[in-house]
Amino acid sequence: MPDFLSFIGEILWGSVMIYLLLGCGVWFTWRTGYVQFRYIRQFGKSLKGSLTPQKGGLTSFQVLCVSLAARVGSGNLAGVAIAITVGGPGAVFWMWVSAIVGMASSFAESSLAQLYKEKDDAGHFRGGPAWYMERGLGMRWMGVVFSIFLLLAYGLIFNTVQANSMARSLEFAFDTPKLATGIIAGIAVMLLITRSLRQLARMMQWLAPLMAILWVGASLIISLWHIVEIPALIEMIVRSAFGWQEAASGAVGYTISQAITNGFQRGMFSNEAGMGSTPNIAAAAASWPPHPAAQGIVQMIGVFIDTVIICTASAMVVLLSGHDTEIVTHSGVHLIQQSMNMLVGDWGAGFVAFIMVLFAITSIVANYLYAKNNLVFLRLHNRVTVWILRAITLLMVLAGSLLSMPIIWQLADVIMALMAITNLTALLLLSPVVRIIARDYLRQRKLGVQPVFNARYYPDIEQQLAPGAWDEPPRE
Repeated sequence: MPDFLSFIGEILWGSVMIYLLLGCGVWFTWRTGYVQFRYIRQFGKSLKGSLTPQKGGLTSFQVLCVSLAARVGSGNLAGVAIAITVGGPGAVFWMWVSAIVGMASSFAESSLAQLYKEKDDAGHFRGGPAWYMERGLGMRWMGVVFSIFLLLAYGLIFNTVQANSMARSLEFAFDTPKLATGIIAGIAVMLLITRSLRQLARMMQWLAPLMAILWVGASLIISLWHIVEIPALIEMIVRSAFGWQEAASGAVGYTISQAITNGFQRGMFSNEAGMGSTPNIAAAAASWPPHPAAQGIVQMIGVFIDTVIICTASAMVVLLSGHDTEIVTHSGVHLIQQSMNMLVGDWGAGFVAFIMVLFAITSIVANYLYAKNNLVFLRLHNRVTVWILRAITLLMVLAGSLLSMPIIWQLADVIMALMAITNLTALLLLSPVVRIIARDYLRQRKLGVQPVFNARYYPDIEQQLAPGAWDEPPRE
């Protein structure tokens, strides 16, 4: 079974997913008029007033922080270390490329989630890929398939990966028993996930920026400490990305392939652009300006923060340490802990473990929110099923802390690929709608007016929308 899953995972991620995600990102870059370059200056305007509670939904800043909490996890630490180990320093360059290209896919999926959102019985906005598959494509069955994949991935498997990295980092730094880590982490997670969405969003709007600032700040200080080495390091990343360093050895093709594959895979695992996860929280925002593209812009900046800023911070720690990344004797999280020890002393591993705990706990909580949202789509959202999901989340944290389960990670690769293929198929089918959203937003910005989405201008789209989602008068 492990060999079979590994074989399927290599096929999906070694060829199909890399080209599908890259192709989708390039397609939406063109279809949206190069949204990640032309609209980036609108980020601040899209967050305007975002600290003020909004009627019917979360603020754009709260949604950004929840999505960052989900994105920023063990992949930003351990995943980056493994990418450099397997693909060389050039993998960092291809991470950057994956982020720039993936920003367009993130814009597309988050804008569609906003467009096709609907209000639940409590008056809160709900939406995501399952909703735009049902409303935009008229394919509820496709939404059901996607929701099942997401529940398996985010409700079960990914939580074990986060818990395992957390337990391993604490054991390495403080000799903390894995059982103790699992029990304490499980209690913390249970206390958090029993809170409401609004309560969790208010917590994330402070916690997500704090943990990002701590890690990026530490990396920045280390980089300034080794400032004379930075130019040579950047040159090494670029040269390795294109195999220039290996040209004389005749291993160029293999090295470039490893760098591209690992860079794209780790980058996309980290920022989740095109995967269909982030739209589940993007739909919960009461977007301001009242236009679907506004939330798309906010979420594509989240991709940039996750990969170009936070993952690069991790890469700097590994590369500046001078650790021999060609010899794989430790897990990714242990590698980055050893690298930090080399740079700052024995307290470095403990600091990484602290950051890993923050990243893992917040990621598990956000994963739970994504899974719970899809219970609503499946019409299974009630007290019994919610408590079953909470119990399963607790069990996955305990299991992930105690066991090393390569088969679970291989299964996660396969299920996440299937989830992404389903979502990307829907995105490509709905690309005309994405183009309409992007052009409508840009047209109003060029006229110097505040963008407001008026569905009456697009009758075909209007009949697909949920009542009450976009017919409220805009705020002054």
